[in-house]
This record gives sequence, structure tokens and C-alpha cells, in this order.
Amino acid sequence: MSWRVANACAERKFGSATRKQIIMFLADKASDDGSGIWCSKGTIQRHTELGETTVKRTVREFLKDGILVETGARTCKNGFTVVYRIDLAKVEALEPTAEPEIETGSTVDPVQSGPGTGASVAGVPGPPRPPNHPKTIHKPPTRKREAAEASEAEKILAAYPSDRLRGKAACLAQIEEAVKEGIKPERLLQAVQAYATNSAGFTRSKVCFSDNWFQSRRWQAYVEKQAAARKKSAALEADHHARLVCWIIDRSPMCKHITAKQIEGLLASKLVTQAQIQAVGLRS
Repeated sequence: MSWRVANACAERKFGSATRKQIIMFLADKASDDGSGIWCSKGTIQRHTELGETTVKRTVREFLKDGILVETGARTCKNGFTVVYRIDLAKVEALEPTAEPEIETGSTVDPVQSGPGTGASVAGVPGPPRPPNHPKTIHKPPTRKREAAEASEAEKILAAYPSDRLRGKAACLAQIEEAVKEGIKPERLLQAVQAYATNSAGFTRSKVCFSDNWFQSRRWQAYVEKQAAARKKSAALEADHHARLVCWIIDRSPMCKHITAKQIEGLLASKLVTQAQIQAVGLRS
């Protein structure tokens, strides 16, 4: 019995369930190189429970296709039994049974065959690999990761004004819940820091204790404000880059005001090429 031959046959299509059943039975009798198969057609018929005519026809088809090769004969009580060899090269040339790769991302050339790393159209990012993708491996939380998350929550809570801290356990639970919802810890930390700065010097009647602040999700307004600020900043940067690109393409005298850092940003965003940069006398 050879697992190598059996696995090779199991991973290929043979055209029908009957052919697959017979070849798998023969593979179970083979050596690692596919040789040494000696069993009569009657033996194959008894073990597979197929019809004798079906077995004989299928073996003839395998011989014709070159999948089976006669290598000799051995004597037995009924005369002789033919010895066969499975041609592994012929088997491996057959169509595999494995499912095709699941493709994600843009359907525009070039097709994204990986885990959706991004589209090739206008720099628009493609979809991430979904959680139910066959190749997605869900890692269970480890003690180390749980400890890291706990330390992040502690760090966020530590940024809250110390004179208004109350209900530490409840606060940490609310922070961890927000992180599980997808809020990045650094965004929560920035929100707490912004609140601490904005409320500095307030009288006790105008401030909010930490348990109520996290319970009522007051951090959400700060997170949304920060997101809007980042979006505005990105839009301004894109507009500025577009202006610089126009200078470079038009070979404007204003190109001399472009800094090395701005050149790096333009090249990283692939808005201009190295040749265009050099053409206007700039260096990266």
C-alpha cells in the first residue's frame, strides 16, 4: 500500500465515480512508484461491488489512456494474473480536484488573485479578505494579547483627569467594549486627551466623572471630530500634491520650491515618476 500513490489519485479527476473507485482500489495495492499491482479483475469486482463487465471495460480504458501499464504476469490457481503499474506522470497530468483560488479585489486587469490587497484603478483600495475566506486563520485570543489589550485600556484611563476618576472596573470594561467594536485604542486615547485639555480649569459642577463619561460614550464626538479633521487634512494634502504635479508636468519655475519631503510623498503616491522629477532638475 502506498499513501503517495493513493493521495496522487485522490487529488485528480478520472471522469466518473466508477473510474475513481477502481483506480483508488488499485492505488491501494501499489508500491511508491506505482508498480507491483497484481490482482485479478474478479478481485477488483468483489471489493468494489461493481459489475464484472464494468471492471473489465474500465481497466481497458485505463490501459488505452496510459494510466495503467502492464508490466508482467504472476501465476495463480486460475492460471495467471496480470501485474500493472500506475503511471504517476499520467495521473498528475489529469485535472486536479482542488477548488480554484477565490479571487477578490478589482476585476480590471490585472486581476487581484491575492487577499484583496487593493485595486489597480485610481489607487482605490480593494476589499480586505473576508473572515469566511478559506485561507483566513482565526487566531484565538492568547493571554499575552489579552494582557496587551488590558494595558492599552489602563493607558487610556490613565489619561483621564485624575480628580474625576471613578469606577475603574466599569471604565475599563467600557473601553474594552469600544475597542471590540472597532475603535482604535489610539483614537480613544486622543479623545480622552482632548477632553482633558478642553475641560482643564472647569469647576467640579461642569465636569464629568469617568464612569459616566465612558458609559454615555462622550468620547464618540471627539473621535468623529478627529476623523473629520484627518479627512480634511488628507483632502488638502491631495489638492496640494495635485498642484505640485501640475508644476512638474508644466516644468514651471515654481518647481524649485518643492522640498525633498514633498518629492518623496509624490513618488510614494505614484503621481509622478522619477524621470519627471529629474527632468525639472529635482532630486529625490
